[in-house]
Amino acid sequence: MNSYTVAAALLALAGCAANQTTVSDTSGQNTSSCKPTSNDEIAALFERWNQSLQTGDPQKVVANYAEHSILLPTISNKPRLTVADKEDYFHHFLRDRPSGKIDFRYLELGCNSAVDAGLYTFTFARTGKVVKARYTYTYRWDGVQWLITSHHSSMMPEKPQKPEKPAKR
Repeated sequence: MNSYTVAAALLALAGCAANQTTVSDTSGQNTSSCKPTSNDEIAALFERWNQSLQTGDPQKVVANYAEHSILLPTISNKPRLTVADKEDYFHHFLRDRPSGKIDFRYLELGCNSAVDAGLYTFTFARTGKVVKARYTYTYRWDGVQWLITSHHSSMMPEKPQKPEKPAKR
């Protein structure tokens, strides 16, 4: 290799090193590494959220959400972007004392982000009503804790099929 080829290769490598992707936490500080995580840690975030429902306090539920996040709730047509919007939704949602249970889960882990999507069932203690729904939570590590950046929940569109009656003989 001639000296020009070596110099070009060194410049290219230096450019790659200078352009490494950095991840910013919510404080705006750059971090050069990803927070190690696991499926169990991300799955536990639903339990944290579900336990906050049990308090009956909308503020404790909303504390699970990042400042810049969206809630597309199960029983409201209005997207909830602000803390006040989310608290308003949970103020009404919590009246019937909901409790969620995961029925099916798909997890995907990324660098300081994660997705938890699947199916869950809510049971409402005050009314006895049971609601099956689909969900997606996206999470971001903010340098201190995992917070929800988007939460979509919608009731299942199809009614469960009834078992067929046995044929009469």
